Amino acid sequence: MHRSGILTIVAAAIFATAAISAAADTPANQPPPAPGNHNESLVVGAGAKKMTRTFIVHVPPGFDGKSKVPAVIMLHGAGGSGEGAIRETGFDAKSDHEGFVAVFPDGTTANPTLPARFLTNPRLWNDGSGRGAIGVENVDDLGFISAMIDFLEAHYSADPARIFCTGFSNGASMTFSVGLNLSNKVAAVAPVAGHLWEREKQLAYPVPLLFIVGTDDPLNPLAGGKVTLPWEKIENRPPVEDSLREWERMLGCGPQVQTARGKGVMEITYDQCARGGEVEYYRVTGLGHIWPGGKSRLPEKWVGKPSDSLMATDVIWDFFKAHPRTPAAKAKPIAKND
Repeated sequence: MHRSGILTIVAAAIFATAAISAAADTPANQPPPAPGNHNESLVVGAGAKKMTRTFIVHVPPGFDGKSKVPAVIMLHGAGGSGEGAIRETGFDAKSDHEGFVAVFPDGTTANPTLPARFLTNPRLWNDGSGRGAIGVENVDDLGFISAMIDFLEAHYSADPARIFCTGFSNGASMTFSVGLNLSNKVAAVAPVAGHLWEREKQLAYPVPLLFIVGTDDPLNPLAGGKVTLPWEKIENRPPVEDSLREWERMLGCGPQVQTARGKGVMEITYDQCARGGEVEYYRVTGLGHIWPGGKSRLPEKWVGKPSDSLMATDVIWDFFKAHPRTPAAKAKPIAKND
């Protein structure tokens, strides 16, 4: 079975049982979750693959638990955490201002018996590249994210038509994978400074994509080539735009339109897509491997220079607002050979 399978039958049964149990234990008049951060967890998988996965759900003021609200899933980079992604991107503040639920899941470490540490035991996502222990062990991150979406819809009034996913670096590559393999569950995706590593590339539904990268990113150079990671590993990276071309191909997009946005920001749009959706691409001059307009705790010698020429969190949310999942997209999947 292709790795895009949502969960194994056993894992699905475990999750369903847990959800039913939780619902049975919840008083009918329980108040909605209070504004702020809520630490949540799910048990996914079965047998040796069974594990507890953790994530933070940020609830905005005015949340009543009844009205359907958008949900934005933010996937941290290699060595990061959901908590760290909050500080780096400011999606919690954006959630408060715009009224969506912001979700910050944690990847997994190679050695779960030891504390997670950036250099010695980093949290990672199984992004389809097969890299590292997480890839070798084939951790079912797609199953986790799919179950988390179900949980958000059941417990945080997440609107199935407005589930969005974004991520940075390794989290960006995982975002590509989510958009590709969970295209029936997410409305749009926005990877920042990552690659589409998946080998089997076929969208079932036309998922719009926004992509951002810096021109001076030392870990994802525009032209590709060999890069040295903070873990003193050398990897060969493909040209950044290869990933975009694959998405354009899957959506059947026409010619690009380039627009200079000022402050060294170039926007490239592909909005004439025969199969639906669109692709937006921002190149930020001088930006290194850092969330645009955000914060990084890593030294400049590893990741390059920051830039506030583009505020990624604002741009991404505007893109998401404009791309809810439409009934037409639900009803008309892309044919396998279309």
